[in-house]
Amino acid sequence: MPAKLTLAMVAFFLWLPMAWSAETDADAVISIWPESPPDWKTLEQAEKDTSGPNGQLVGGRSVIRLGFVSSPELHVYRAEADASGTVVLISPGGGYSILAWDLEGTEIAKWFQDRGVTAIVVKYRVPTRQLDEQWRPAVQDLQRSIALASSGGIPGVEPKQIGVIGFSAGGNATARVALASKRYYEPIDDHDQGKLRPDFAILVYPAWLVRDGNPNELIDDLKVTADSPPMFFAHAQDDRVNCMSSVTLFSKLKQAQVPASLHIFNAGGHGYGARTTDAPTDAWPGLCETWMRSQGWMAQ
Repeated sequence: MPAKLTLAMVAFFLWLPMAWSAETDADAVISIWPESPPDWKTLEQAEKDTSGPNGQLVGGRSVIRLGFVSSPELHVYRAEADASGTVVLISPGGGYSILAWDLEGTEIAKWFQDRGVTAIVVKYRVPTRQLDEQWRPAVQDLQRSIALASSGGIPGVEPKQIGVIGFSAGGNATARVALASKRYYEPIDDHDQGKLRPDFAILVYPAWLVRDGNPNELIDDLKVTADSPPMFFAHAQDDRVNCMSSVTLFSKLKQAQVPASLHIFNAGGHGYGARTTDAPTDAWPGLCETWMRSQGWMAQ
């Protein structure tokens, strides 16, 4: 072997430990759909971490950018002492191209689990950017997940209330689900008689909620009413994804007299999850925890 490795070889070997593995530390993994998901063409490539050796670090750590998801699943992280009766479904971001699986998924689940809240990461289908309605498969998967959680479809999970947290594109799907007036798929079993919308929603740098050219108005698909669920928002002013998605939805909720909490930080950018990045946005998890405790959705 040559005495010196090339830079490319070094990068490859450094990347090897981060390669995607189907193994999970969740307490349970269940399929969202009993058979094939609706309106879906199976992908030609196998599910994998698409980051590669040059994947961008967040908070000094790598990110699993999970792509080519054809078989949507729920990864369940049960709380040992669940005094609140709350279950939170987690929608990672990734531009409807990939899922930021650990950064905005499993790490968030463990954060809730440590605070006595059962959390479930929704591994929804991607990529869908080629579709006219790129959000639809994610919304279908998330709506089905809420139905399962509320109807006894997840063993050992019997929530008193169900919340949903979404990041970036996952925040887009979460907002759509929270404000939905219909199911975006045909019911397939008794579970689909369960809850349609969550009891509350947490949107962290949600994407694409306002109209192009008029950020003071929501896109046509989003309709706020007095029955809309309470929401929490966290966004940075310097985010490349317009923070008006959070501001405008918050303002519409206020007009409808729906409880909501809005936090716009002067800096922090995009895609930080709950990791420490030494930016003002580091404060959002603590603020969210206080908000949930004040509503009785997290035990004191």
